[in-house]
Parts: sequence; C-alpha cells; structure tokens
Amino acid sequence: MIHIISDLHLCEERPDLTALFNQYMEEIAPESDALYVLGDLFESWIGDDDDSEFVKSIIAKFKTYSDSGKPLYFQHGNRDFLLGEEFAKATGGVIVGEVHPITIDDKEAILMHGDSLCWDDKEYMQFRQMVRSDEWQQQLLSQPLAVRRGIAADLRQKSREAQANKASAITDVHPDAVKEVLQKHQADILIHGHTHRPDFHDIEVDGKHCQRIVLSDWGDKGHYLTINGYEIDSHYFE
Repeated sequence: MIHIISDLHLCEERPDLTALFNQYMEEIAPESDALYVLGDLFESWIGDDDDSEFVKSIIAKFKTYSDSGKPLYFQHGNRDFLLGEEFAKATGGVIVGEVHPITIDDKEAILMHGDSLCWDDKEYMQFRQMVRSDEWQQQLLSQPLAVRRGIAADLRQKSREAQANKASAITDVHPDAVKEVLQKHQADILIHGHTHRPDFHDIEVDGKHCQRIVLSDWGDKGHYLTINGYEIDSHYFE
C-alpha cells in the first residue's frame, strides 16, 4: 500500500503541525509500503545546511521510516524547492522530478506538487521561473544561514499578502494545464497538492475518462491518500 502526503507546511512556529507529523510517522506511516511527499513538507527550506534541532527531528522520523526498508520519495513544492541531495541522503529518501509517473493497477498515474498548473496566476508563474533558476538558487545558497532565514521570512510574508489579494479561481489549477500534462504523459490519473482544495475530479481527456485527485493541506487535521491495488482513498486524522 502506497501513502501520499502533501502540504504539511511544517515550521517551528506550528508545533501542532509537528505533533500531527510525528503521530503520522509513528502510528500511520508504518502501515504503508512506500511514502510519497508531494511538496511543501516545510513552510520554507533555506538549504540542506539548516542545522536546527527542529529540522533534525523531522529528518530523524523519515530516517526511521526508510531504515525499515521502505522507499521514501520527495517532490519539490513552491515552499521547499531548495530541498537537495544532502536532505535526501539524511532521510534515506529520493528526490523525484516535477512530474513523477507511477502505475496504479492497470492505469498510468502522475504525481505533481501542482503549482506549475496554476497558469492563471501569472505573477506567481513569473516568480516561479525566477526562483527555480540555477543562478538564483546558487546566489541565495551562497548567503549565510542567518541571512537566508531572513530572506525566507520576507518571501513568506509577501506570499501571504499576495494570496490574500488574489481571486480564488486564479490560484487554482487551469483545466488546460491539467489536460496538457495528462496528454503529454499519457496518464489516466493526476494526483497533486498545492491548492489546498481536496477533492476527486472526473474529467475527460481526448474522449478518455481521467481523474484529478487533490490532497489537503494539514491544519487541525492531517491528511493522506492510500493506494491499494486499484483503490485510492482519502483519510483524515487528528
């Protein structure tokens, strides 16, 4: 059985989210055979050299999971796109690409964070192009850790202000973007996070029935998907 989680937005300022994460990793994740984290595990990530006790505690939970012999996969989100190979090595996991294919029973599925599908949010798409560039990332990572923490806090504040002023439809995925990625990868199912709008959507692509499944962010409750054979189920816990 595969587990999928997304949009935990873990940070030191939200011990309630960390408690949910610890509960999940200790009591629920052991039931799975593999775990996928589809981005925004952290509220922000300033580099793999972050040596805070908080980060160490999160890494330790993942390492316990991977040490049990179970595969662990991470995708970049819009908050933690700087997760690197050192983090992956420390957790015993693997960082996968922006579009990651898996097979569910006899159907082809793709896993994504989902931010690249929000075509209508042109301001964010421009920002995304900038911060995903090697040049920008190298420049940021060359700064001292304390400076990067300040930059991350500033970016989070600007993001919150921008989101508050945007119409709801702008921050959702664009239907054409969904169809395009399903066509390109010849997939039947798209599973993603990012939008914080959990649901199961039935869509038609080139006359074929497809599904778009959206994970929830974590707040008062934690959320995960399970894939068991052909069954995909949504679960909440608290």
